[in-house]
Amino acid sequence: MEDRIITYGGQAVIEGVMMRGQKAYAVAMRAPDGKIVTHTEKLANVYRSGITKIPFLRGTILLWDSLGLGMSALTLSANTQTGEDEKLEGPALYLTMGLSLTMGIGLFFLLPAGIGGLAEHYLGWSPWLNNLTEGVLRLLFLIGYIWAISFMPDVKRLFMYHGAEHKTINAFEAGAELTPEVVANYPIEHARCGTAFLLTLVLLSILVFTALGPLPILWRLLSRILFIPILAGVAVEYIRWTANHLNNPMVQLLIKPNLALQHLTTRTPDQSMLEVAIESFQSMRKAEAEVV
Repeated sequence: MEDRIITYGGQAVIEGVMMRGQKAYAVAMRAPDGKIVTHTEKLANVYRSGITKIPFLRGTILLWDSLGLGMSALTLSANTQTGEDEKLEGPALYLTMGLSLTMGIGLFFLLPAGIGGLAEHYLGWSPWLNNLTEGVLRLLFLIGYIWAISFMPDVKRLFMYHGAEHKTINAFEAGAELTPEVVANYPIEHARCGTAFLLTLVLLSILVFTALGPLPILWRLLSRILFIPILAGVAVEYIRWTANHLNNPMVQLLIKPNLALQHLTTRTPDQSMLEVAIESFQSMRKAEAEVV
């Protein structure tokens, strides 16, 4: 069971689900004609290299590659819906990832830091209070952003596929039969969800950046950027540790905020979505068995 817990993950995409294992990943999509289309591919060698055994460092590197996988899966799914055959790879992929990261860092890290710096300068608040205020703003920005986009029709469906992905993995880890009727009965939350990572990252940033104390505005902004890889590595290790100790009452208490936030990023899926998630998972398992 422990191997299952630390191995499988997924991601919702446009009208589909991506499932990733140890050696391969699969994307299953609902095409416009109603059929399920699947795409499987071998994972990059980094997932089987020695770097995956180095705590903290592995998190940062694998997160970057996972972001690339997610962008490729989104493009593949969008192409299936539109009938186009454009690929997002090479420079275009890294440019898109870079722009996405820049926007995320600007909105969730630099903007709250800038507001905190201005409050310290113009309102005369103490640096410690301003750093704490900055962290609270970052948390509110994250929750507010997720809440706001959840009203978009396409995002609502994306969150439903996210729920289907979680239910499928939970059913598999419980050893249940993977049919829509059975999978539908399993929880919509999952301890290793990317939402849990985001919340953990933000909460860690509140603790660390508050402890940094007073800094000139330039160093304040630079510190927020430079600490992101470090905080991300710590957040990944925390998520891995909690996922491997879910039977511990203290761990069950610690993960409650992460599970609660997932109610914003998941919705109850319909049967057709569960069928897609199950097909994605089974295709991934089959592809893994074929990788030498």
